[in-house]
Amino acid sequence: MMPALRRAVECCVLFATLLLGPGGCESRNATNAIRDRLASRPDAFGQVLRDPAAFRVQVAVAKVERGSDGRVGLHRLTWRCGEEYFYPASTVKLLAAVAALESLSDLRARTGNPMADANAPLRFSPLFEGDPVQDREPSNNAGGAITVQHEIRRIMLVSDNQAFNRLYDLTGVDEINDRMHRAGLSSVRISHRLSDPRPIPDQSRTAAVTIETPLGDIEIPARQGRRVEPLKQRGVLVGEGMMSRGSVVRGPVDFSRRNNASLLDLQDALIMIVRPDIDLGGRAFSLDATDRLRLVSPMEQYPRESANPVLDDPHFTDEYCKFFLPGLRAWRPDRQPRVVNKVGQAYGFTIDNAYIEDPATGDAFFLAACIYTNADGVLNDDRYEYATIAEPFMAALAHEMASLLFPSPSDRSR
Repeated sequence: MMPALRRAVECCVLFATLLLGPGGCESRNATNAIRDRLASRPDAFGQVLRDPAAFRVQVAVAKVERGSDGRVGLHRLTWRCGEEYFYPASTVKLLAAVAALESLSDLRARTGNPMADANAPLRFSPLFEGDPVQDREPSNNAGGAITVQHEIRRIMLVSDNQAFNRLYDLTGVDEINDRMHRAGLSSVRISHRLSDPRPIPDQSRTAAVTIETPLGDIEIPARQGRRVEPLKQRGVLVGEGMMSRGSVVRGPVDFSRRNNASLLDLQDALIMIVRPDIDLGGRAFSLDATDRLRLVSPMEQYPRESANPVLDDPHFTDEYCKFFLPGLRAWRPDRQPRVVNKVGQAYGFTIDNAYIEDPATGDAFFLAACIYTNADGVLNDDRYEYATIAEPFMAALAHEMASLLFPSPSDRSR
């Protein structure tokens, strides 16, 4: 069978056998469809397909379609989702941003102070001995204040860890988790800051925060979060050792008390934000149109396009926080796809969670994937195969899934 014809047949068979509503489960046909599609490209996927469990690879893709009744829905397929634990890294920053915006909205209603919004200056009191007061952000060229609006921009544009930690302290760890669970994201468990070496019990404490407004300051006290229980999930022991103070401590690293979010919950969170017109069985965030724009706008921007913060470091390329982008540009080389996403990369895990749209045609789909690359088995040694395996995998995956869901006109005509 000619490649173009085979591609068109694959697409028709796939979506004839898979029509899932909210909360639908994958079928064997769906599972095989993704795997078989990747198997048709051994040059790009052969190494990973020989042992997908070792790479902890998971893929979720959902095509946006409008039914005959005019309602917008999803055709979703998955491969290996939930098979084992993966560390979500910076993808959880999106969840903290949502929780912070929801918390501010509730605070305005509770206090009657409309000025306690995302542009209100924040002051963070010291939490641990030696911590400084935080009340200035040099990268904010609109006055230098720390604001939720600016911290969200730093998170989405360049995945800044300090910005996440500030939203973590503002909202409180229990409130972040409770808000995600109320939205139906039951797998989410945020238990620690990022790039912070303190042990998990200390991570449950969050600093006192002052929200400064012309109508008076609002004080949020320091809080103590709930006890962090270990995850009961396959694969929470990762690797064969951890680099610590220049030497390797042998033995797998226990991630059972670290941050967690399933790939499908991460994808559903993005769907709730970017396409609230899609019904996910009643699950939703409490975000108004303004707050959705606060999230979506920096998620689809490139660092070079940002006026505040200014990100003129050549390290911040278009692909810096968009691992799918090279493959998507190859999919539609004549035009720039719209990519609204949040990536994560740490401890050998690489994740991208994206909404992808062709502005010219309206073709749109969600794609989320993770892969683990750590040949020497040692964590924290900065020797991960990100550039040689993980990122090329992500780019090739995006190209293949986009081409599968939306065959080119020449493919459709054969």
